[in-house]
Amino acid sequence: MNRRATLAMTTTALLCLAVGVSASDSLAQQKSLKEQLVGTWTLVSSNQVLSDGSKLKQFGSNPKGINVFDANGRFFLMIASADNSKIASKDPSRKTNSGEDGELIVESIAYYGTYTVNETERAVILHLDASTFPNQIGTDQKRTITSLTADELKYSHPAAMSGVQVHQARKRAEKASHRKHTPANFLTKLLLVRGQLFNFPSVATTSAACRGRG
Repeated sequence: MNRRATLAMTTTALLCLAVGVSASDSLAQQKSLKEQLVGTWTLVSSNQVLSDGSKLKQFGSNPKGINVFDANGRFFLMIASADNSKIASKDPSRKTNSGEDGELIVESIAYYGTYTVNETERAVILHLDASTFPNQIGTDQKRTITSLTADELKYSHPAAMSGVQVHQARKRAEKASHRKHTPANFLTKLLLVRGQLFNFPSVATTSAACRGRG
């Protein structure tokens, strides 16, 4: 096979790949809002925006959090400040540090329940079955989606204080990496070991030889 034929085949393969990616993007755009929402999201930022445009960081400068939406209409959310100091006592019911006066205020919130999606208003309605803040239990809360892509979710909602809006940004959580010994990986390792034992030519040497024959 000459180089011109190889170039033609490579170009065709790249065109097919581009068409495939384009088709995949089109399918993603056809998904409903709920289908796009389903998954696990990690918190990037959480700001309370006042009427004058100034921002307050309720959970500190580097908050940690997770938001899970499952396909069956259930959700879970947890946010905690990364700025909290550790409590001296190992008893979680004691929220005081032995070397400090007063109680340690822990900025965190967690709740779960069911959710519905309003496609027209691009909003998520959360019904809270349980919450670390008891006043929220049994309430419905609206989250207006301002941006939603394959990897980013942004929404806003009114804060408890009048005239204040909460703006939160999240990114889709990466899949947990578990190293598996797949057949391909096992075969590659086996060939490498055999090459070292029996002094087979290296990949680089073999590639150079192939280029020379072309």
